[in-house]
Amino acid sequence: MGNCPLKYFSAQKAKRLIEAKGDQAGAATNRRKHLSALCSWGVDAGHLTTNPIRDIKAGHPAKGGGYYTWTIADVDQFIDFHKAGSKAVLALGLLLFTGARRQDMVTFGRQHVRADWIRYVPKKTLYKRREVSQKPWLPILANIVAQSPCGSLTFLETDYRKPFTAAGFGNWFRDRCNEAGLPQCTAHGLKKAGATIAAENGATTSQLMAMFDWTTISQAEVYTRAANRKRLAGEGMGFISLVQSGNDDCRTDEPGVVAPSKLLSEIR
Repeated sequence: MGNCPLKYFSAQKAKRLIEAKGDQAGAATNRRKHLSALCSWGVDAGHLTTNPIRDIKAGHPAKGGGYYTWTIADVDQFIDFHKAGSKAVLALGLLLFTGARRQDMVTFGRQHVRADWIRYVPKKTLYKRREVSQKPWLPILANIVAQSPCGSLTFLETDYRKPFTAAGFGNWFRDRCNEAGLPQCTAHGLKKAGATIAAENGATTSQLMAMFDWTTISQAEVYTRAANRKRLAGEGMGFISLVQSGNDDCRTDEPGVVAPSKLLSEIR
């Protein structure tokens, strides 16, 4: 679209740009939002007469829960392939055990860790407030860092000994997942795995918000609700019993004896 004159930039052309993101619902939504902001500026500056993006309906999130959530078996497979002490396992540890977004994680270095706590200002909310995020530097993460090759300014560095950009790291980590036979796994999916594990182990909504730098309760409740449903299902499935509870129409001719299910009798 670089050679398309503004007077020919229509809603149809903008829709093609948005749909080029395919099934990446979040990326398509962001592209629509950014294009709309650009066109609104164009109208204010006199370059456009209308904002064509407003004629395009907003898309809906893709079904299936978004990014794949890593399992513990996935983590084990990744570590078995890349081995402890590698840059790949260092990246996995920093993502999984800090709860940070990758745009923050790629900036982490020894200067962020003091007295077994890591402190940083999340970039995503920097334009709203400069609130410092503080989290314990877990012993397992300290061991991973101690065994791994680390840079002088940031823990993670490119092959050119420069800090990663967020996008560059995402592409690099994508390749490491593919090498380990985990094409479904992504950097963001590790954050979801951490939240899932924490919620299933009893973390509260407020704790999850602090752990993962979330600003709205709804983000954390996604995980606490899922964990509660799993717990309740585990507690409740035992009530599905093929031995009846003593209803009159289930009794045998012998007083006080409950007739077992025919199926239960056959599979014993």
